[in-house]
This record gives sequence, C-alpha cells and structure tokens, in this order.
Amino acid sequence: MIDQGKAKQHDLRMQNRKGLELTGVRSVESFDSEAFLLQTEQGHLTIRGQNLHIKHLSLEEGLLSIEGYVHSLFYSEPGTQKKNGKGLLGKLFK
Repeated sequence: MIDQGKAKQHDLRMQNRKGLELTGVRSVESFDSEAFLLQTEQGHLTIRGQNLHIKHLSLEEGLLSIEGYVHSLFYSEPGTQKKNGKGLLGKLFK
C-alpha cells in the first residue's frame, strides 16, 4: 500500500468525459484507441474508452493529456501486477 504522506503529487482532471489531463505520470506502459496503461505516482492507472489518443506527453514533467471518450478509470497498487505484465485478469484467463 502506498503511504499517502510520502507519495508524490498526482492529479487528474477530466472534462465532460472527453478529455483528461494528468500530472505525476511516470511512464506510459501501453496504449491504443481503447485503453491506456500508465504508471503514476499513485500506482498503476488503466484508462478505458473510445477513440483515445495522446494530445500532449512530457514524461520529464510527468504530464499527459488524452482526448477521446472515457468509459472508466481504474487504479491498482504497485506490486499487484506481475513483472511480465499479467495482473489479476491475466492470472484468471491463462
């Protein structure tokens, strides 16, 4: 579990489910038009939607802007995903 007192800043702003602006982004692990998998200062973040694409990315500053229709946002704690990229769902659907 992340110690909230020592965690770095991570903010997320959504506008009408059609755009996201994020800070505290460490890396973009994978993305396509339906899903983004990010490593943030607050854990792994999965964003699902339609017609998703990167509007702006600066990993040096930890900034990411995404456009497209957002269906869901899901955070998971660091360490809950295996290093080979399979999380809980990957284990269930072997």
